[in-house]
Amino acid sequence: MLLLPYQSSWADDFRSIRDVLQRHSRIEDLRVEHIGSTSIPGLAAKPIIDIDLVFEESSSFPIILEDLEAIGYSHNGDQGIPGREVFKRKKGIAPHPVLDGIRHHLYVCHIRSEELLRHLKFRDRLREDEASRIAYEQLKYEIARLTQQDRKAYAKLKETMAREFVESILMRLKD
Repeated sequence: MLLLPYQSSWADDFRSIRDVLQRHSRIEDLRVEHIGSTSIPGLAAKPIIDIDLVFEESSSFPIILEDLEAIGYSHNGDQGIPGREVFKRKKGIAPHPVLDGIRHHLYVCHIRSEELLRHLKFRDRLREDEASRIAYEQLKYEIARLTQQDRKAYAKLKETMAREFVESILMRLKD
């Protein structure tokens, strides 16, 4: 099954990853945000924890890059989304029990990044508004049905169908 009903263990998984990342960071004001569907209680999701590392000073990014590389991540650029740097686990290294034991996506964003603000606003809205959360969950289930639970097809279709939903939520927040 592609989507799972909400699991309270996802918050524990996030905290486990956060603790490792914070222990290995030399940046004192680094924030670690749980974003994405697993961060929204009651929302079905793919069991992958999405995390934004948030920094304030531009000079912090090279230090974060070094710190993440030292614990087995490689920098994959912004992958076409400005303001969101992608980091992935390196292949062929000794596995880390938390970082390799819990599926996750790791992004690094400046505190004024538009993409970070979008992540946080959307997450917070769905946490606060049950009707929006239910509508989003129904959309996700429909996409999973249309793609016959195929992970790659789901991601591609969700990119377009969910984008419209996300934009509608964010536009209402501006009003």
